Amino acid sequence: MDATAIDSVALNFSATSMTVLNAVLAVVMFSIAIDLTPSDFRRLLYTPRALLTGLASQFFLLPALTFLLVLVTQPQPSIALGLMLVAACPGGNISNFITHRAGGNAALSVSMTAFATVGAILLTPLNIALWGGLYAPTREILQATKIDPVSVAITVGFMLVLPLVLGVTLRAAKPALAAKLRGPLQTLSMVIFLAFIILALANNWQNFKLFAGAVALLVVLHNALALAGGYGLATLARLSPYDRRAVTIETGIQNSGLGLILIFAFFGGLGGMAVVAAFWGVWHAITGLGLAALMNRTRAAR
Repeated sequence: MDATAIDSVALNFSATSMTVLNAVLAVVMFSIAIDLTPSDFRRLLYTPRALLTGLASQFFLLPALTFLLVLVTQPQPSIALGLMLVAACPGGNISNFITHRAGGNAALSVSMTAFATVGAILLTPLNIALWGGLYAPTREILQATKIDPVSVAITVGFMLVLPLVLGVTLRAAKPALAAKLRGPLQTLSMVIFLAFIILALANNWQNFKLFAGAVALLVVLHNALALAGGYGLATLARLSPYDRRAVTIETGIQNSGLGLILIFAFFGGLGGMAVVAAFWGVWHAITGLGLAALMNRTRAAR
C-alpha cells in the first residue's frame, strides 16, 4: 500500500458529528463524576501508592512503550502518531465498569480516571509533543499541523475536567439526585457512544477497509503492551491483587473518544490516526471485557 495515499486520506467527520461526540464524552465523564465525593480524593492522598502507580503507568510507561513499538515496527507516520496520541490520552471511561466486572478496586479505578483526567490537561499535549517530536516521520506531521499544546489543553479541559467538576459538585450538593441520575446517564451515554462509532464506521467503510489491515496487528500489540505494562508496574510496586487489577485495566483502556476529538480538531481527521483511534475504541472493549471475565473467576486479595 502506498504510504502517501495512507497519510493523505482524511475521513468524513462533520461539524455535527464532532458536536455529538463532544456531548457524549461530557455526559460519560459527568456520569462517572457523580459517583465521586471529595473524601475519595482525600483518602487516596493518605495512601497514594496505588494511585501514583496507575498515573505513572498511564502517562509515563505507556507512552514510552508506544515509542519503542513504533521504533521496532516503523509503521506509516500517521499510524505511528495515532498510536502515540492514544497512549497520551487518559484512561477510558469504560475502565471503571470493566474494573468492577473484573473484581478489582473500582473506587481506585474511578479515582485514577478522575486524577488522570485533570492531569491530562498538561500531560496529554506534552506527551504528544515529546514522543511525536522524537520520531522524525511523526515530527513532520506535528510541524505541518502546527499543534498548539495550549489549544489541546483547553479542549481536554472542556471535554473532561468541566464535567468532572460539575459531577462532583452535584454529588456533594444533591446526593439523592446524583444517585438517581448515575445509572441512566451511564447507560444512555454508552449506548449513544457505541451507536456513534457504528455510524462513523459506516460513513467511512471504504477507508476503514483500506486501513484496517495496516492497523489491526499494531493496535492488538499496542493494547497488549498497555495491559502488560500496567500489570508489570503494579507488580513491581507491590500493589495488592485487588489494586493491581484496577491499574492493569486502567492502563489498557484508553480514552480513544478523546483521541478522535483531538485528531479531527487538530489533524484534520488524518486517516491513519483516526482509524487507529477507532480500532482502539472497539478492541480495548473486547480485551477489557475478556480479561475481566478471566480475572473474575478468582477473588482478588486486598
